[in-house]
Amino acid sequence: MIEKDREKYILNNLKLVKYIASKYYTDNFGIDFDDLVSYGNMGLIDAANKYDETRNCKFSTYASLKIRSYIIDEIRRNSPISRNSMANINKYNSAVKELQVSLLREPNEREISKYLKIPLDDVRKIESDIYSMTITSLDTVIFQGNNDISLMDTIKDTEEMSPTNIVEESEKIEILTKAIDMLKEKDKLVLSLYYYEELSLKEIGKVLEVSESRVCQIHSRAIVNLRNVIKKLNYNIA
Repeated sequence: MIEKDREKYILNNLKLVKYIASKYYTDNFGIDFDDLVSYGNMGLIDAANKYDETRNCKFSTYASLKIRSYIIDEIRRNSPISRNSMANINKYNSAVKELQVSLLREPNEREISKYLKIPLDDVRKIESDIYSMTITSLDTVIFQGNNDISLMDTIKDTEEMSPTNIVEESEKIEILTKAIDMLKEKDKLVLSLYYYEELSLKEIGKVLEVSESRVCQIHSRAIVNLRNVIKKLNYNIA
């Protein structure tokens, strides 16, 4: 690729980086929006350097994967989930369930803090860890065979595929559709809004009238349940 074309691809897709970064950013997370954009830009530059124009793939599609990869890697580096954090997440989830039953609504952060007898800042740290787990599950492997397939991989433009690949992807999507239909309504809605309507976690929270951290919980639960349902459908899965 000549330098002029490379610069064109980069300049024409800077807004794409900000759009993707906005999907991952939240006030509860310990990374500034500008930092996410910076790492996304690194992914964009990497995509421009490695893009092969002879392959039947739009640059924006290829770049999106690179941008997401760089952003997710940075989130992972900044938020490693320790065993202690996992234990706290489990306690948090149990508290939310208990409070939902007693309050007949979604509990707020202060109510969770009081229930667990921990500072409000600790509750927010746990919610940040939940968010990190949710975001990095974007590349969770749903199908496994000759090539691992993540949930994001199933959302593609068929114009970029060969006839053979279209058939293979159609079969996977059919299985995925059946599996999603077997999930709880709220799980289905969150997956649809996040992956297909491309709403942010905060936007989904407004739609469902729940907190952003609660959306993270539902998303994480939905991914686990989806994998379990696909196993029951006897599809080869990790």
